[in-house]
Amino acid sequence: MVFGLDSEKFIILAVIAAVVLGPQRLQAYAKTVAKWIRQMRDFADNAQTQLSEEIGEDVDWRKLDPRQYDPRRIIREALAEPAGHTAAVIAAEAAELRKAARLEVPQAQPVQRLATDESAPFDSEAT
Repeated sequence: MVFGLDSEKFIILAVIAAVVLGPQRLQAYAKTVAKWIRQMRDFADNAQTQLSEEIGEDVDWRKLDPRQYDPRRIIREALAEPAGHTAAVIAAEAAELRKAARLEVPQAQPVQRLATDESAPFDSEAT
């Protein structure tokens, strides 16, 4: 199956191309298409080789597969995780939150009101 074409549809397209292009031009077009396919294959091989050289020989191509970031797959795997693992992680996070809540926060000093005839305190060393 090439480009979503069945073998029957591919044969029909080949016959139509042979009729429209004619036998002389069909050979030239077939050679051109074969050349393009070879160039694309060489480009893909060279890109993979260059990437392997830059990253290293022991490249795990499955880790570089963009399909692993499909949100449906991520959710499906998260729902399939064992419940004990998830519960343990939640319990650890809850313990951290409880620990953080117990930290003492210094209390602010109450504001002292001055009497009407009283002046504000003055610190001669601070100025």
